[in-house]
This record gives sequence, C-alpha cells and structure tokens, in this order.
Amino acid sequence: MASITVTRSRSFVVPAAPASAETLELSAIDRVPGLRHTVRSLHVFRHGGCRVDSSARPADVIRSALSRALVEYPAFAGRFVGSVAAGEACVACTGDGACSLHLVGSNKSVQVTEFTCGGFVVGLVTVHTIADGLGAAQFINAIADLARGLDRPRVAPVWARAIIPSPPKLPPGPPPSFKSFGFQHFATDVSSDNIAQVKAAYFQAMGQHCSTFDVAIAKVWQARTRAIKYSPEAQVHLFFANTRHLLTQVLPKDGGFYGNCFYPVTVTATAEDVAIAELLGVIKMIRDGKAGLPLEFAKWAAGDVKVDPYQLTFEHNVLYVSDWTRLGFFEVDYGWGAPSHIIPFTYADYMAVALLGAPPTPTKGTRIMTQCVEAKHLEEFRDEMKGFF
Repeated sequence: MASITVTRSRSFVVPAAPASAETLELSAIDRVPGLRHTVRSLHVFRHGGCRVDSSARPADVIRSALSRALVEYPAFAGRFVGSVAAGEACVACTGDGACSLHLVGSNKSVQVTEFTCGGFVVGLVTVHTIADGLGAAQFINAIADLARGLDRPRVAPVWARAIIPSPPKLPPGPPPSFKSFGFQHFATDVSSDNIAQVKAAYFQAMGQHCSTFDVAIAKVWQARTRAIKYSPEAQVHLFFANTRHLLTQVLPKDGGFYGNCFYPVTVTATAEDVAIAELLGVIKMIRDGKAGLPLEFAKWAAGDVKVDPYQLTFEHNVLYVSDWTRLGFFEVDYGWGAPSHIIPFTYADYMAVALLGAPPTPTKGTRIMTQCVEAKHLEEFRDEMKGFF
C-alpha cells in the first residue's frame, strides 16, 4: 500500500503594509441577513504554465501575493464591528490578516494543496457580506495578477458602498427557518450541442433568444418539482439575482466595485404548472421573471415596496440558483495557467441550490451542480435530468 505524507502549516497572512485602521460602512444589500454565510469552493490547477522561476512553489507564491493584495483590499483582512453611525455592522480594517494552510480569518480564507505531479488546488472561503461572486473573483484575480509579477492588480478596487440605494427600512418579517432537509449532491454535464438545440427550439417557438442559464435552470426546476411531487396547487419558487447592469450610471466606469450588487428575482408558479409544462414553457416563466427586474428594482430603490424583497426564506419549495461561469474565477492565473476545474461546495442543507459551472478542461459544455432533493427523491430527480439531455 502506498504511503501518503501530508504536511500542514497554518499562518495568518497579514497585509504587506500597515493597515489604515479605517472603518468601512456596508451597503444596505451587504447587510441582508441572508448573506451572513460563507461561500466555499475548490479551484484545481494542472501542472504547467510558463513561470520564469520554474522552482517556485504555488503556496509560497500565492502567500506572498495574498499579503500584497490585502493592502489593496483591507476589508478582507479586517473584522466586523458595530457601526456607531448606522447602528449596524461595518468592517474595521485592523490588518489582522487572512489565514492560510500553506498559506481562517474573519473575511477570507485561502488554502493551497500541492501535489507531487506539480498540480495544486486552491480552496477559498469567502464571507458573502463582504463581496458577491463577481467581487470575490475580482479579489482572487488581484492575487493572481500579483502572483504573476504585476506591480499592481489590473483592476483597482473600489469600496464605495454608498452608491448602492438605501431605501427606508421595512418592518422585519419573521426570522428565516434553518431546518435541515438533508439535500443530496448531484451533478451532470450537458453538451453545448444539446443546449444549442433547446435555444433554437425556443427561438422558433417564441421568436426570442434564451440563455444557457435559462435552459439549464428551467430543467432543474422542472425535474425537482416532478421528482418531489408537490401537491398540484402548491407554489414553488425559483430565486436568482442580478442587478449590476441596472446601476451602470453610478458604478465606477473602470470597474472595481466588489460589494454585493444584486436584486432578488423570484419566479413563482404552481407545482402543476411547472411539472406538466413543456420545457420551453418553463424557460418562458424564467425569462418573464427577468423582464420584470428593472421595474421591481426601481420601485425598491425608491422605497415603493411594502414587502422587503431581500427577506430571504429557506423553505423546501424555494430553489436558489447561481451561474458561476460568468464571475471571473475561470480566468484566474497564478502563473501556472487557468484552472482546469472549479467546484463550489458545502452549501447549507437548509437551502436548495443549483449552480452552473463547466466540466473539467478540455471538455466543453455546462456542468449543472445541485443540492436540492433528499435521498428518497434523488433517483427520480436523476432520471428526470438525464431523460431530456
């Protein structure tokens, strides 16, 4: 039997320059209670690249780059503290540091695992309150820029949380339920050709284009609804988020904003409507939900809503979805090339989720990763997913 030697070292990586000691206010979206959780992922890199120093170890290179990046992004090396001005949490730039294995502080954790073949895996843990997916990827790309020898990150970070609308607060609703459902993991790959066929059929039937996101998520929502067999009149909900394109007038022209910038889009239908519809009909439900986003966001920003749209609920009939292919993680290069695979994982099992990613390179297509049905429904869910693609 082959023996495996594992060497671990734990150290806090502090900013390469003294911390500013400033206190940074969070935005109204940053403070959403439903964002008070971590997002974890594994980023797999093959041996390769064209580093001048071929003897450099990824862990050492990334540790040094992380220290320099924390100077540009002090919030990731800070602590949450109470805000005197707003009466809520904010970030103190204490310079306490991010923790690493080879490389868990409060706001960012980075772990690098090296293999004898020359490949390595970077494990990331991000606190959603500090940054959304685009913002987290921007920070990781900044580390990668410095790891490749750049003097400064290509994109200058911008805090500027005050540009996010802050309408009057609504009375808080009931606290969310965190009941554990025991949702199981399931992933499947869909070829680009299969997705393209559905897109073409939708255009022919509706006279409109649809996206890979629309196709994949419609299938998951329908497959889940059918597998669980909700009562026909029960409501089922699909939740996703997008807003940045609505704030182009106030976001920095050169990019750099890395705070949470999203508005919850909820699509609601009866279980019967989702289960018996043709897939093209479910896609249309999703696209109709997207179409209403500009008006709904404008009403929220103006304080013209009676129910807080950010009051997230984690009920069994709510499916949360996210597209990881457009965040920027697949472009990260520490000097050994872009990642061959990215694996989001460990979402809480009180939350039904479906994520879009990509299969390991060089395979093309879309990887659909889910944690949305219990073991008793998993086989039927799997059959529903594979029955179409």
